[in-house]
Amino acid sequence: MRLVNVNYVKEGSILARPIKNYLGQTLLGEDVVLTKAYIAKLKELGYDMIFIKDDRFKDIEMKFAISEKTMESAFQALRVMTSAIEANKEAEVDAEVVKNAVENIIKDLLHSTDILSNLSEMVGYDTYTYYHSINTTVIALFIGIKRGLEQDSLLELGMGVLMHDIGKTKISKELLNKKEALNQEDFEEIKKHTIYGYEVIKRNHDFSLHSAHVSLQHHEKWQGGGYPRGLKGKDIHEFGRIAAVADVYEALTSKRPYRDAMEPYLAYEYIVAQSGWQFDPEVVDAFVKSIAVYPTGIGVELSNGMRGNVIRQNPDLPNRPVVRVIGKGDQEFGDYIDYDLAKHNSLMITKVIYM
Repeated sequence: MRLVNVNYVKEGSILARPIKNYLGQTLLGEDVVLTKAYIAKLKELGYDMIFIKDDRFKDIEMKFAISEKTMESAFQALRVMTSAIEANKEAEVDAEVVKNAVENIIKDLLHSTDILSNLSEMVGYDTYTYYHSINTTVIALFIGIKRGLEQDSLLELGMGVLMHDIGKTKISKELLNKKEALNQEDFEEIKKHTIYGYEVIKRNHDFSLHSAHVSLQHHEKWQGGGYPRGLKGKDIHEFGRIAAVADVYEALTSKRPYRDAMEPYLAYEYIVAQSGWQFDPEVVDAFVKSIAVYPTGIGVELSNGMRGNVIRQNPDLPNRPVVRVIGKGDQEFGDYIDYDLAKHNSLMITKVIYM
């Protein structure tokens, strides 16, 4: 299978993985032949990248950071928590549900590979906040693992990050999904989600104060100038510093109704460029060792003009994966050639493509 942008999917292509909605219900099953109507509907729903079958990639196994079961448990935990808070029934919030979900994520990650490539299955617009929180948690925990955090600390970190945007339940959905540029009043209101979330989590004594500070501090900046308190350096809790990197990377690489997703390699470069300014350099160093620059399955073009898809990662060289070349320009090869960029120093990835 290989990863293709919906805009470049050809009629007659065959799905390699099912398309599901936020409830885990299958919209289109594996082996479905994609018609013009199906492709148009996927675009409308906000599905950006999908996996299609290609005999040249039939030996490639696509692995995700966490299992489908773990993803569903985290999704349901957020759904239950959000519903209770929106209904002003905070007393009914059960932190044990969140704890169990985070423990499952940690367990999956500890049995994962040495580098994160594909986070989760593709989703549409409707439940972005949930999936953003889950993927941000996965990234933050992987950074935490790379930094050598103990199990108890990982659990506190994960519970905080999974709930880091819970304060947005106190802000109108119209404002959160506003397509026009935010005015100062709008921005000031959205900034309050950090305080709202902190207060919600802190009131529940089954969450640690460290977990609550993730919500409060994930928009603080290493050199100051962040919000809500304008903290800087190590005055920001380590969990807040980790969450800041994970939150920004995941947000940049996610498609929203009002903007397209940034390419993962560009988001990666942004994080690295902001080391020592927006982000803690030590956290960025762990991030660099944690995240694949070019996710497995993505289409790329090489400096020799050949094009193909990433099929495997080199954990020690995250910007030099293994690429299966299937063509050059508009020309398709009858066969394929695998290039391990860790062994071909003269070759570089020059751009991401979606053919």
